[in-house]
Amino acid sequence: MTGRVFASEDELRALVEEDKRAGRIVGFANGVFDLLHVGHVRYLEGAKALVDTLVVAVNSDVSVRGLKGPDRPILPEAARAELVASLRAVDYVIVFSEPTVGRLLQLLKPDVHCKGTDYSVDSVPERDIVKSYGGRTAIVGDPKDHSTRDLLARLKTS
Repeated sequence: MTGRVFASEDELRALVEEDKRAGRIVGFANGVFDLLHVGHVRYLEGAKALVDTLVVAVNSDVSVRGLKGPDRPILPEAARAELVASLRAVDYVIVFSEPTVGRLLQLLKPDVHCKGTDYSVDSVPERDIVKSYGGRTAIVGDPKDHSTRDLLARLKTS
């Protein structure tokens, strides 16, 4: 099964609520996912290993430029969302424009907020939001030794 990309937060929220009523554990992961690589796959597979339903929030093009600079993203948000949705670990995808996923976490209230190994539970910016509604934060994936920035640098030098 591959995931589904949502334009409507309300539609996504209704499905997440339905999954929770059915007793499914809902997880949430987020990122830019520009030039999808093995680190992204391992992060999302690590998240899915903890949950039944995995929601992934993909940064919009505008938010990526704010985070990574004017030359990013390489791929537009619709393409990045579609690529992420095609991964077997992913159930639902939504694009977001805010600097953090705090508002989406408050809206969806996933059971588990999954972040990569470049964080610790204490350093996740949204940890207090997740804790406030009874969720938990988990660190998943392999060591952060893969990055789009490094991949782009290697492409430039080759």
